Amino acid sequence: MVTYLLKKSYQLKNLKEIKFKDLWGDHGIFTTMWIFGKPPKILFFDSHIKNLIKSLQIFGIKKKFLKKNILEIINKNLTTKKKYNHLLRIAVNKKIISISLRKRIRPKLDFNLKLVNLKREKPQHKNLKYKKILSYLKKMDNSKSDIGLIYNKKILETGTSNLLFIKDNKIYSPKKDYYEGNTYKFFKSKFKKILKKDILIRELHNYEEILLIGSGKGVVPVKTIKEIGWKRKNLNQYKIFAKYYRSAINECNHHRF
Repeated sequence: MVTYLLKKSYQLKNLKEIKFKDLWGDHGIFTTMWIFGKPPKILFFDSHIKNLIKSLQIFGIKKKFLKKNILEIINKNLTTKKKYNHLLRIAVNKKIISISLRKRIRPKLDFNLKLVNLKREKPQHKNLKYKKILSYLKKMDNSKSDIGLIYNKKILETGTSNLLFIKDNKIYSPKKDYYEGNTYKFFKSKFKKILKKDILIRELHNYEEILLIGSGKGVVPVKTIKEIGWKRKNLNQYKIFAKYYRSAINECNHHRF
């Protein structure tokens, strides 16, 4: 059971507080951001808000001053007096903005990926059609496992993160049918040659490392995929990715959101 530090909902039209609704399953978009430190910082904050609003517009959810409204709600609910290590979720549909805050669980190096035949609806966007994925995740220890989404015998992403695959010091990611998260975009700016290809299940044994990357988990090396007997062969690229990620954390500045 997830414990929330806060859960609040507001009417989109006037920001009046209403009874909390998580909005899962609705027509809308969400983003999950890592908030940490005292005073609080949010990693890749501007990118999160930009992507959220862009996806909302594509989903036909448009409102003047939406960014300003979101910032107002965040500022109303955060404090500079608390030390954070939490995940801040903003969800928006045509009528409601919801905000929630939960502790960020640190992933362990003994991390397993469980394969599941599932593709997210409209996967190019972080949309709220997530109930099926949540039904799997709530049964798992998210500090040491996640689900790998499989479609047409290809692996796409996990329930929470993007996936990268390493072979002969080359970095690969799936061709399509997944959401490119903000952490993924950060690494894409650092590693100019992330090669797109279909990542077939039958070829996973060819890869030496598999990395999860995302706001919820940061950078995590997969240790095993037990269903197919895959085991990582080294941590060489993980160490490089982790170094870049730490630099992004160190360079993240506090500002009034």
